[in-house]
Amino acid sequence: MESTGLQPPPPSVAKHLIVISYDAFSEDHWEMASRLPNLSKLITSGAHSNRLRSVYPTLTYVVHTTIATGVYPDKHGIYHNNPLQPFVPEEEQRWFWFREAVQVPTIYDAARKAGLSTAGLLWPVSGKSSIQYNIPEIRALKGENQALKILRSGSPLYCARLELKYGRIRQGITQPQLDNFTTKCAADTIKRHKPNLLLMHLIDLDDTKHMYGTDSGEVDDVILRMDNRLGEIMQAVEDAGIREETVIMVLGDHGQFNVRYKVHLNNLLQAKGLIYEKDGVMQWRAYFQSGGGSAYLHVQPGDEEALRLALAAVDEYRREGAPGIESVYTEETLKQLHASPVAKVMLEAQRGYSFDEALADTLITDLQAEGIRYATHGYSPDASGYRCNLVIAGAGIKQGYPIGDLEMVDIAPTMGRILGMEFGPGDGRVLEEIFEA
Repeated sequence: MESTGLQPPPPSVAKHLIVISYDAFSEDHWEMASRLPNLSKLITSGAHSNRLRSVYPTLTYVVHTTIATGVYPDKHGIYHNNPLQPFVPEEEQRWFWFREAVQVPTIYDAARKAGLSTAGLLWPVSGKSSIQYNIPEIRALKGENQALKILRSGSPLYCARLELKYGRIRQGITQPQLDNFTTKCAADTIKRHKPNLLLMHLIDLDDTKHMYGTDSGEVDDVILRMDNRLGEIMQAVEDAGIREETVIMVLGDHGQFNVRYKVHLNNLLQAKGLIYEKDGVMQWRAYFQSGGGSAYLHVQPGDEEALRLALAAVDEYRREGAPGIESVYTEETLKQLHASPVAKVMLEAQRGYSFDEALADTLITDLQAEGIRYATHGYSPDASGYRCNLVIAGAGIKQGYPIGDLEMVDIAPTMGRILGMEFGPGDGRVLEEIFEA
């Protein structure tokens, strides 16, 4: 028979892959978490690193899209948690909730095409996707019904069954109830459906760092809760009778830094007439979209004067010795960072500072003076002390293996390798060194 020249897919390492996104699980909490019973068990029986480099900007939806695609933001198209919505309060903004916004193939699409079953629990940017058993991460805005929005964006019968069974656990999006609900749903899904690929997103640590800072007692409490949740997932795998055929991957998406001061960058633009009111409606020629530790400078198409005036306003602010802005990243630097080309200029905040796009009475808000504890992310993935953690354990994975430095774009092709799919070409590599010979 004449050869077709096509290479057969690589053999699968495991029949089942469970990916647990441990939001904001970064190197500063590795030591505590790695000593706890369940994570330490996975570390001992698998491969691990606390040197996982994220992507820029380090925002949850940007990073999770890289995790699912294996490419940088300049290719996948998700540049922020939210599309640009000038003057809309943060709590009222739309997010990149739907799969259609992603401009490249995803690992869960590839799995479905390969005939594998997939499940997603609060996985970002997965609404109306190909995921077979899907409760997408999505939130009702004013005038919308939360349950109806999830049913329309996920797998209706699957969502309804789990809501009836575990919905009493939830209290809206408050923690720890939300992650407890997600964990119960994941354990149920593993035992009932035994999906080949399960992607789940746990948010308790991220929420708590935002609210109380990165070094609070509340954060220590979350890390203990997270280990218990991990134990529930491991027990579900055991109960389902698939432990010998399963790989569990636990990874963080970004770190966080404590913030004392918020800088309201759009105040600078308003002072230069680039943001103004006309006929009772706010208008803009240039606008800073905040990403916490970073900010995009958006300019109306073709308005080169507005770009020059906005950069001059930033330069003037910095020349006066005013604090808060660490760096101004221009187009060439952003290309090197593989950031989305949605803006030609981004600002990076200094440690202890973050950006807020809302116009305010004062340019800089002192949170400590107001009795507020706060931390955030969005900073450069190369900031000191800001790497993420990764643990991969189970069938076919070397035991106690230290991986060292690796990139977030390496995760998706490695997922593909575990499931016996060639997923790419992307921007990362398969972590071949973690697999047993």
